[in-house]
Amino acid sequence: MPLNNIGLPGLLLIAVVVLVLFGRGKISSLMGEVGKGITSFKKGVREGADELEQDASEMAKDVTPETDKDKV
Repeated sequence: MPLNNIGLPGLLLIAVVVLVLFGRGKISSLMGEVGKGITSFKKGVREGADELEQDASEMAKDVTPETDKDKV
């Protein structure tokens, strides 16, 4: 069953069924948890990118060849 033929009426029907099964409070708390998860994921991605950028900048700071370091 392809999902590209659901359309607006089908989505509304699914939303009503989910609302009846779980109730408004449960859905609200679930969406809050999903939001927290997305925020946490974005924070982790940003921290990972910052860490990679910091490592790259630290490696780029010292460009003196190893043989010249010993002479100083």
